[in-house]
Amino acid sequence: MITASLQQVTQTIGANLIFENITSEVKQGERIGLIGRNGTGKSTLLQLLARKSEPAKGIITWKKNTSVGLLLQNPVIEEESTVEAVLAAVFTELNRIKTEMEHIENLMGKETSPEQLTKLIQTYGDMQERFQKNGGYEIDARVRRVMSGLQIEELATKLWNHLSGGERTKVGLAQLLLQAPDLLLLDEPTNHLDFKAIEWLTEFIRHYKGTIVIVSHDRYFLDDTVTKIWELDQRELITYATNYTNYVKEREERLLQEFQQYQDQQKKIKKMKETIKRLKEWANQANPPNDGLHRRAKSMEKALEKITRLKRPVLEHKRIRVDFKMQERSGKEVVKLKGVSKKIQGKGLFQDVDMLVRFQERVAIIGENGAGKSTLLQLIVRRLEADEGNVQLGSNLSIGFLSQHMLEMEDDRTVIDEFREQVPVEEGKARAILARFLFYGSSVFQQTRQLSGGEKTRLRLAQLMYQDHNVLILDEPTNHLDIESKEALEEALEQFAGTIIAVSHDRYFLDRLFPVTYLLQNQKIMRFEGNYSYVRKRWLEK
Repeated sequence: MITASLQQVTQTIGANLIFENITSEVKQGERIGLIGRNGTGKSTLLQLLARKSEPAKGIITWKKNTSVGLLLQNPVIEEESTVEAVLAAVFTELNRIKTEMEHIENLMGKETSPEQLTKLIQTYGDMQERFQKNGGYEIDARVRRVMSGLQIEELATKLWNHLSGGERTKVGLAQLLLQAPDLLLLDEPTNHLDFKAIEWLTEFIRHYKGTIVIVSHDRYFLDDTVTKIWELDQRELITYATNYTNYVKEREERLLQEFQQYQDQQKKIKKMKETIKRLKEWANQANPPNDGLHRRAKSMEKALEKITRLKRPVLEHKRIRVDFKMQERSGKEVVKLKGVSKKIQGKGLFQDVDMLVRFQERVAIIGENGAGKSTLLQLIVRRLEADEGNVQLGSNLSIGFLSQHMLEMEDDRTVIDEFREQVPVEEGKARAILARFLFYGSSVFQQTRQLSGGEKTRLRLAQLMYQDHNVLILDEPTNHLDIESKEALEEALEQFAGTIIAVSHDRYFLDRLFPVTYLLQNQKIMRFEGNYSYVRKRWLEK
């Protein structure tokens, strides 16, 4: 059964064509991963499926009475509401029935005539049946399950207007999961979630009874959740009936096949044009001119016009070109922590932490949200001081730091001015470098406050690449990057000759690059000679 159908759908934003003539179906129970480079229109397509906007051309239809829910990155909610109230509002109708049932219970406890009591009992029975059928008795358990899974229990009594952007997104996700719409649309649902919450959400989606379309750059998450891939590319929507890993293989095979077909057609067109030219020359050289040859040339021209020209497939898109270099190596011991403890606003994050990072090691720091991972990096780069213990940095260090929230950038500066503040080169050279990170033309004169999260990350990586550091300290470096940009960054880090310390929730990134992992948990830190998947296995065995 079809939940939603798109027929020849085209969408524009201003004068920009986002995609055109998209035709596809969303079948009931499917779990679809919607992928594509940044700017290809993934979020735009979700908005259309959610009935939040109308297509410029084409038709979108939904199965009758289909409920649709879209995860917003910044949901609009009454600011004075607590998180508990926000989630309880999902069950407004059931709560109304519950209130009426309680009212009837009070009436039945008072003196009433037999006729009135019979009528009240009948009404109460009908309400109770409706309440039970719609899951009224499971409301509290469902709310607790979702809050626990997404790890937002500590937010229960906080007011909405006191929440951070990331916390609001998590509460919005919880609200949407409790609503359980027939068609669930999720835009980057794993942003702001730690490992445990991602794994819980993965299981939730696997057992979800409705239909789901997910936009995500988390490769493991896509592999674990979706059964179909929609790829937005070159303003077209291509469908693959598989998960992400197999999509990568099938896409490469499709592009090679299409490129071969394109080349074959180009050869055919070239031969036809050469034949037409020769026929015309022979016809004109004849005395008198040969009408038969002219007719054959004309016939071939008509056949050539009727050929549907294949577009040249783009085998490799422009992507960021990252190449980290270092001029001088550091000492053997890069970072050494001994007995380090830290509290933030009276809350103990970690205590008695010992840590040693040597030259050329790739070290990942993992743990739940709030465990203190970013704080640990801040101590290493001397932006914070330890309450107890010693943080020692090795000799001849040049440290490049990528912070999670890009606080080192000035909002009022343009992209090119911000770049040249850190990398003193003349404007032409700066523009050439920024083009490697997909900042072209007038985009270099945008103010940094106008940049998306992915654009800010690309700008910061451009600065780091040209500062020749021998130590890179990276806090969530793959946040907001599309999959192609992540792969370019991973390839560059693999070639980097220096030391890398990173905090990340990107499991694919961690597994690929970091053979040493520190787990920060319960205010303690443990070192493992293994990547994330190895640590997770050890973690679950306990």
